[in-house]
Amino acid sequence: MSLAERKRQLVRNELTEAALKLLGVQGFEETTIDQMAAAAGVSRRTFFRYFRSKEDVITESLCDHGRRLSQILSARPTTEPPAVALHNTLRAFTDTFWEHPEKSQRLAKATMSTPALRARYLERQFSWRAMLTAELAARMGTDPSADLRPAVLVGVAFAAFDTALMRWVEQDSATDLNALLSECFAVAFP
Repeated sequence: MSLAERKRQLVRNELTEAALKLLGVQGFEETTIDQMAAAAGVSRRTFFRYFRSKEDVITESLCDHGRRLSQILSARPTTEPPAVALHNTLRAFTDTFWEHPEKSQRLAKATMSTPALRARYLERQFSWRAMLTAELAARMGTDPSADLRPAVLVGVAFAAFDTALMRWVEQDSATDLNALLSECFAVAFP
């Protein structure tokens, strides 16, 4: 990254962090763009150089997750059964939550409890499911347009993931999200 790109990423990160702190205290609907910009020490105009809306502060962080999840699944050992490979793929994703558990939980709570954000999250997840379905079908040696199994397995895996995430959001950030994910996968894939 060039110096300009690093600076831009730093400002974006500061805006995101300031927004998440406000959201954690005030809630999504009550937090304004002006408040987010002021908390990060930038102008409203600067805010709009980085984000189109306050929803984008949160949802843009989700953009690359689908590609990353697909890469993780692709790298899993081919000897793993599909459910195990999907569990390990999503667990690798939730492992990143532990880098900043309180920030991750604030983000998850805002996303899951705000209708506009939840809709954007589900929109992103729809594309993640398509990527993982294609990858899982390739691992299974099947055509996803003729065989429903990859899409159903991915759908069930995301249902387990979302259930674990919702339970984690209801609890505190010290709760083990990976344990919740494992518990949900045990129910979904007995």
